[in-house]
Amino acid sequence: MIAMGRSMILRAWWVMTFPGIAILLGVLGFNLLGDGLRDALDPRLRD
Repeated sequence: MIAMGRSMILRAWWVMTFPGIAILLGVLGFNLLGDGLRDALDPRLRD
């Protein structure tokens, strides 16, 4: 099944590019959210 889709990569590049970008932005957003929550709620980081 994967080998059949390999020929589509060059003809329909958007099929894998836009979902990949969406995953990238989602993971980046969750990481930034987690860092912000840690900075706001971790008492050991406060001076």
